[in-house]
Parts: sequence; C-alpha cells; structure tokens
Amino acid sequence: MNDTFNVTIWLNRLRTDDRSEAVTRLWAVYFHRMVRLAHQRLGQRTRAVEGEDVAVAAFDSFVRATTAGRFPRLHDRDDLWRILFTLTVRKAADAIEAEQRLKRGGGLAPIGDVNHLPSDEPDPAEAAAIAESVERLLAMLSVELRTIAAAKLEGYTNAEIGEQIGRTEVTVERKLRLIRELWKDARER
Repeated sequence: MNDTFNVTIWLNRLRTDDRSEAVTRLWAVYFHRMVRLAHQRLGQRTRAVEGEDVAVAAFDSFVRATTAGRFPRLHDRDDLWRILFTLTVRKAADAIEAEQRLKRGGGLAPIGDVNHLPSDEPDPAEAAAIAESVERLLAMLSVELRTIAAAKLEGYTNAEIGEQIGRTEVTVERKLRLIRELWKDARER
C-alpha cells in the first residue's frame, strides 16, 4: 500500500489520543474484508445476524482492546489481520451459538431484533465480579505461575510464553496444567 495508508502509523495513532482518523482509515481498509469473512462463516446457519453486524462488533472489540493496550504484539498489517480475522470468526461463532440457544429455548427472535441477543460485554457488576475472581485466582499463584497465567489470558501461545520467561514450551505446558489443577482445587473448596 502507499504512504497514505501505513498500518503501523495508524496502529500507533490508535493507541494515542489521535484515534478517530486512525479508526476511520483502518475501517475503510479492513471492514469489507471482515464482512466477507463473516458472511463465509455465518453461511446459512443464522437468520438473525448479518455479516455486517458481526464485522461491526469485531471491529469495535478490536478498537476497544487496542486502546486498552490488550494487544502488545500488534505491530504491522499481518498482526492486525490475524487479530481482526480471529475476532470476526469468534463473533460469527458466537452469533451462531446465540441463535442456536434461542432455538432450543423456544424459537428465534424476530429478524433484526437485537434486543433478544445476548450482549458481548458483561454488565458492570459482572465485570467487577470477573475481575475479582481473576485477581483472587492469580493471587494464589507464585510469581512465575502468575506471569504464565496472565500471558495465557492475554492470548500468547505456549511457545511465546516460554520465550518470554526463558523456559521450554513443554515446561510452560506443564506449568499450565499445574495452574489448572490449583484453580480446580480452589473452585472445589
């Protein structure tokens, strides 16, 4: 692409107070690609949600997470597309699952009736409860295990975590199993 659209520049601006133009530029380049992906994923499996709705929700999640600093490894167009692809695929899967739940619960919501679809965002009380639970679970771990758990929650692969902490991927997998066991035991108490 030419100099008028340098992804790295717009990603950096998205992380600062100069967001609106960055959002507009990124939207203009990636939105239609995300819509096509969403349409492919949705196929004929849902009537209540359109590909555009999925793409909008995925892009909104991307902007919110990026401005909150949740994608520390987002540096270039390849990183950006991987994130947008993943978010779009997940939002499409969530839409299909939500519609299937509605079917099992007594029928479909009318087409376009988004008031009957579950929200992607927790309400403030839920968010506070989740944050407290995560903090409580992380607090019960050693520093190394806490670092591994936090990196996993941020979406890093086991290999990336191992690289960050100077351990092998096998060691990271073993420590993740230990974390799961500790958390399972805490839940059963």
